[in-house]
Amino acid sequence: MNSAKKHADTLIEARWIVPVEPAHRVLEHHALAVTDGRIDALLPIAEARATYSANETVELPAHVLLPGLVNLHCHSPMTLMRGLADDLHLMEWLKEHIWPAEMKHVSASFVYDGSRLACAEMLRGGVTCFNDMYFFPRDTARAAIDSGMRCAVGLIVIEFPSPYAADAQDYLSKGLALRDEMKVEPLLHFCFAPHAPYTVSDETLRQVAIYAGELDLPVQIHLHETLAEIEQSLQSHQARPLQRLADAGLLGPGLIAVHAVHLEPSEIALLALHGCHVAHCPSSNLKLGSGIAPVAALLDAGVNVGLGTDGAASNNRLDLFAEMRLAALLAKGAGGDAAALPAWRALEMATINGARALALDGQIGSLKPGKLADLTAVDLSALELTPCYEPLSHLVYVAGREHVSDVWVNGRRVVDSGTLRGIDCNELVARANFWRDRIHTL
Repeated sequence: MNSAKKHADTLIEARWIVPVEPAHRVLEHHALAVTDGRIDALLPIAEARATYSANETVELPAHVLLPGLVNLHCHSPMTLMRGLADDLHLMEWLKEHIWPAEMKHVSASFVYDGSRLACAEMLRGGVTCFNDMYFFPRDTARAAIDSGMRCAVGLIVIEFPSPYAADAQDYLSKGLALRDEMKVEPLLHFCFAPHAPYTVSDETLRQVAIYAGELDLPVQIHLHETLAEIEQSLQSHQARPLQRLADAGLLGPGLIAVHAVHLEPSEIALLALHGCHVAHCPSSNLKLGSGIAPVAALLDAGVNVGLGTDGAASNNRLDLFAEMRLAALLAKGAGGDAAALPAWRALEMATINGARALALDGQIGSLKPGKLADLTAVDLSALELTPCYEPLSHLVYVAGREHVSDVWVNGRRVVDSGTLRGIDCNELVARANFWRDRIHTL
């Protein structure tokens, strides 16, 4: 007599599964079993049917199942500023348009509405986790929870006052209180988010380093984004920004250097030596004219590089499929080497590398038994995706976010055949238009 079948909450049967770890692997005609929000097994479909009795079986006959994408750097509420001031240099864009709009309009309700809009956009594009940096982080956290999405909440620190906080100490105290209050939420993780060396003092950077060490939290910071930033640092501090972080004690495996466009070889070696991470935001870097980050050199040096979108005000999309493709093409073009950044590495940057930077690679970023079931399915049956010789390559060079069919976070299906579950899209659009009308009067 056969023994009783094992129970699974969900059994997902796919034409292909790309687990990301180990690299290059593509499993054909396999199934993934989910129990209590975690991956229980990956095995051939016939074996899965014989082994499991599932509450729900999802058949994906022309699909690739892969880990949920990880957006390593985002300002989610800035969806409400999408297209507000395009085609400008970074500092002109910030000082003359974005910062004045923020000072006038940013509030808890602005952040909540903008973050919900961002969560909806990202979920429909296969992103299951995002690392955020913005004012009123409690409201971004609430939006993520309400959307059923995983979020690394950035505890923003900056010297100048805003509607959220009065000074650096106020930012720090409010951020620490938020972390203490919400650290038990299963979808939330936290990191310190000092804005940039040009907006944060040496004293505050040292404080952040101390708190991050005591609480074992990552630190994300905009770094070496433009040549002007570096020139300003040399004039004001007689040191390049990365050296200021080193002097403050921030270099280490908890540091996520956002952008990292302008790096000297010695600085790449320094990041590698200390086990730092880089959040590569290729679309934002190009749109603001900041430059092309030396991604191939960073990867060759052993630096972990993940992918971010940056905010919708400077991208203008929260689309990691676009970032994967662009990252791969830029690396090839910049180095004159078609093998510089192959598709499998670009996919790693959008999944396990981002998870690793957030110290979440033991939980998400690849499909392994025991990991949380953060999953994305991509339908490769469309005319523009046909024929398909290599599904892993197709994910990076051909497929787009519009081909995402289903998404699970913590084993819960949040996108079902392209439709968001539990999210009123009409209400999100109405709120976005409300804020557009208010901001347009600036």
